Amino acid sequence: MNLKKMLSEKQYDQIWSFYCGFLDLSLEQYMDIQKRLMIEQMNLWCASPLGKSILKGKNPKTLDEFRAMVPLTTYDDYADILLQKRADTLPDHPIIWIQTTWEGGKHPIKVAPYTRSMLDVYRTNVTACLILSTSTAKGKFDVEDTDKFLYGLAPLPYATGLFPLALSEEIDIEFLPEIKTAVEMTFSERNKAGFKLAMKNDVEFFFGLGSVAYAVSQSLSSMSSGGSGGLKSLLKCHPKMMYRILKAKYITKKEKRNLLPKDLFKLKGFMVAGTDNKCYKDDLEHMWGIRPMELFAGTEPSIIGTETWTRKGMYFFPDTCFYEFLLEKDMLKLMEEPTFKPRTYLMDEVVPGEKYEIVLTLLKGGAFARYRVGDMYRCVGLTNHEDGTKIPRFEYVDRVPTIIDIAGFTRISEHGIQSAIELSGLPVVAWTAKKEFSEDNRPFMHLYCEIEKDAFAHNAVSTDIIKEILTTYFKYIDQDYRDLKKILGMDPLKVTILRCQTFASFEKRYKKNITKVNPSHSDLIELLSVQNLQVAQEGGVE
Repeated sequence: MNLKKMLSEKQYDQIWSFYCGFLDLSLEQYMDIQKRLMIEQMNLWCASPLGKSILKGKNPKTLDEFRAMVPLTTYDDYADILLQKRADTLPDHPIIWIQTTWEGGKHPIKVAPYTRSMLDVYRTNVTACLILSTSTAKGKFDVEDTDKFLYGLAPLPYATGLFPLALSEEIDIEFLPEIKTAVEMTFSERNKAGFKLAMKNDVEFFFGLGSVAYAVSQSLSSMSSGGSGGLKSLLKCHPKMMYRILKAKYITKKEKRNLLPKDLFKLKGFMVAGTDNKCYKDDLEHMWGIRPMELFAGTEPSIIGTETWTRKGMYFFPDTCFYEFLLEKDMLKLMEEPTFKPRTYLMDEVVPGEKYEIVLTLLKGGAFARYRVGDMYRCVGLTNHEDGTKIPRFEYVDRVPTIIDIAGFTRISEHGIQSAIELSGLPVVAWTAKKEFSEDNRPFMHLYCEIEKDAFAHNAVSTDIIKEILTTYFKYIDQDYRDLKKILGMDPLKVTILRCQTFASFEKRYKKNITKVNPSHSDLIELLSVQNLQVAQEGGVE
C-alpha cells in the first residue's frame, strides 16, 4: 500500500508511523536496526569480488572485525570497477547507475550503482521528507494527491533525478513542468516553464539546492513583473491565482517593494539540499514565507538525513547507511599522516558540539564500505525535547578541507587550482586558496598568490587580470564552475596578490608550509601578518 492509497483511506496515523516512525526510536532501537542491516550488508559485500579486492584476503566474521579489517576508502578504491560498470563484481545487481562530477580538471565523472532494495529505501525516505516538510508537530502533516511540485532539480543521471521517479511510485503529485518534458529542457527553460504553470494553477511544494532555489526565486520576481508569460497571461490563470496576482500587485505597489514568491504562493513544503544552505535559508524564508527544511543526499549515499518541523538539525535514516564518525582532529592528522589509522565512532558514541567527517557503509547491497564521502557534520544534540526525539541530530558544516565547494556546484581541489594556473601561463610562484564568505554571507574562493619578482616590480599583472584569466581556465577544466555563472550568476573568485617572498618568509618564521587549500584561520592570519611586516619594513603602503 502506497501513500496515495493510505491517504484515500485517511490512514493518517499509519502514514506517520510507517514513513516517520524512525523519529520515535530510542538510541538502542536505532542501533539495533543499524547493526542488523550492517551484518546483512557485510555478508554480501565481503563475498563479492569488489569486497574481496579491498579486503585483500581478510575475512571478517563480526562487525568489529569488519571495522578493523576494512580500511577507510575513497572513490579511488572503487574507480576501476565502478567506472566500467562491472555489475558482476558487486554485492547485488544494480538497477540504475547515478552520475556526478568527480573532480574537475582531473577526473570527469564518478558513478554509483543503486540496487532495487536501495531504491525501495530511497522511495520510503523521500516520502518521509515530503511529509515532514509540511509537518507542524508530531503526526501532523498536509499532503494531498492533487498537490503540485515545482521542478527545481537536475534530471537523471544525477541523483536528484531519482526524486520525482521515487515519489511517482507513492503518490500522483504533479511536477511543473512534467518530468518527461523537463528532462529535455535547459535549466532556464525548466524555470520559465515551471513558473508559468505555477502562476496559472498554483504550486504546493518546491525542492532544490539552496543556491539554486535562491536563484530561481529571484527570477520569479522578474518573470512576474509584467514580462511575457507573467502578469500579461492573467486571463489564462485559474481564478484563485488571478485573485492572488491582482492582490500581490496592489500590495507590492502600496508597500513600494518588489514582488516576492510568498505574495503569489502558499507553499506547504519547501526542501533544500546541498552545501552552503545556511547562506540562503534566511533569504528563502523571507521570500517564500516558510522556513526551508534541509535534507542531505548525495550520489554515493543517496538520501541519508532530514530535518523535522523544528528545523534544528538533521536526523539520519537508520536503513540507508551504517554510519561511522571520524573526529575532525583525526581527519586533519590523517591528511598529514596517510598511514595513521584513526578510530571511528558510532551513532551511540557521538558527542554534542564535536565536528566529524562522516564515514558510510551503504546498506541493501550497496558498493561502498567505510567510505569517506567528504562531508563534515557537527553533532548538535543527543535528544530534542521540542520534537521528542531520542537519537542524535546533526547540522551540515561543509566539505572536507581539501575541497572548496561553492554553493553545492563545485569540487575545487589543489590539483584543479594548480592546473588552471599552469594552463594560464600566469607568473604565479606560490599560492593558497580558502573558502570565505562575503558580507552578505555568500561563499567564494579567495586565492592568495605571489607572482614573479619582475612582474610584481613592474605591475605587469594585476588582480583583475589574474582573476579574468584564471576564471577562463577554471571554466575550461570544470563544467560545474562554468555553471556557477551560467545558472546562479555567481563570480566565485577573488584574488589577492601578496608581496614577493611572503610565502618563503612565512615558512622561515613559523617553520612550516601553509596548506594549499583551506589553510587554517590562524595560518592565514600569520601569512598576512608576514606580508604586512614586509610592507612596514620596506616603508611601503599597503
